[in-house]
Amino acid sequence: MGAPIYPPKPQPGDRVAVVSPSAGLPGLFPHVYELGLRRLREELGLEPVEYPTTRIMGADPRDRARDLTAAFADPSITAVLATVGGDDLITVTPHLDDDVLRANPKPYFGYSDNTNVLNHLYRLGVVAYHGGSVLVHLGRPGAPHPLTVDSLRAALFTTDWYELTPAPTWGDRPNPWTEPETLAYEPEMLPGEGWRWHGPQRMVRGHTWGGNLEILHWLMAVDRVPTADELAGSVLLFETSQEMPSAREVFRIVRNMGERGLLAALGAVIVGRPKAWDFDKPLSVPERQAWGEAQREAVLRALAPYHPDAVVVFDVDLGHTDPQVIIPYGGEIQVDAVARRISVRY
Repeated sequence: MGAPIYPPKPQPGDRVAVVSPSAGLPGLFPHVYELGLRRLREELGLEPVEYPTTRIMGADPRDRARDLTAAFADPSITAVLATVGGDDLITVTPHLDDDVLRANPKPYFGYSDNTNVLNHLYRLGVVAYHGGSVLVHLGRPGAPHPLTVDSLRAALFTTDWYELTPAPTWGDRPNPWTEPETLAYEPEMLPGEGWRWHGPQRMVRGHTWGGNLEILHWLMAVDRVPTADELAGSVLLFETSQEMPSAREVFRIVRNMGERGLLAALGAVIVGRPKAWDFDKPLSVPERQAWGEAQREAVLRALAPYHPDAVVVFDVDLGHTDPQVIIPYGGEIQVDAVARRISVRY
């Protein structure tokens, strides 16, 4: 399996597909969705094209796959953006037309449950982009986070190397979408503490693979992940969702990767800042700090028997926390543990 191919990039003014292959939440929260669309037009200069199931909750997986395939097939569409995640995209990807996707590669942006599509495109040999939700990031209350929108703009329109930077402030406590008035002010933010580095001081350069950790576990269960040989030298990236899997569960999932032979093949591991607050689990700031420490310890403990000298970077802003930087999925990344810098090629 060779390195995935970067698809052509859109230009300002282009038409881009806006799809909900996972959950049709735009239909439940149109005020958030319309804000995201307006910013897609005004701040990024792109013209969104909505597909039939974009606002439909519980749409048939075959219909969602049909929309996604149609977006790739349409020659006037130059990129595809997922509105949000969900929990059943694993039932959609088997219905995609792989011949169409291979013949019409386009930048695809999504995270969380969209790990299913990112991994699917990776296995077809196409670079995709982890991050950039229309609802969550473009529809962010107050304004899009500057780090998010700068990263998204670079990933959409450039092909150069882009240096990631630790967020000076971050948050994992979103405003409730059920209260439209909260769109007027930004969510709670906390002081950033930078990335946390472990392992030897060396330079690692490779191609990325990974995504949401819980979805990766499901993909391993149905045998839809690359082999250890295919991932040799790759950089694993993963993050956890608003379901907040415990440190014990994180340990078990990463351990399962080790048992599958995936960890020993890696060049480095990048772990997103863990989300440690949800409406059903409103932890205090000290509790959230303890949650993060337990998650980091669990990852290192799981890695130890399989890849004890791995370069590991924690608390990179790539997941369900705010801001979110875009990571090319299958694309090139450089992890410099000497200078403590991370760069990606969009």
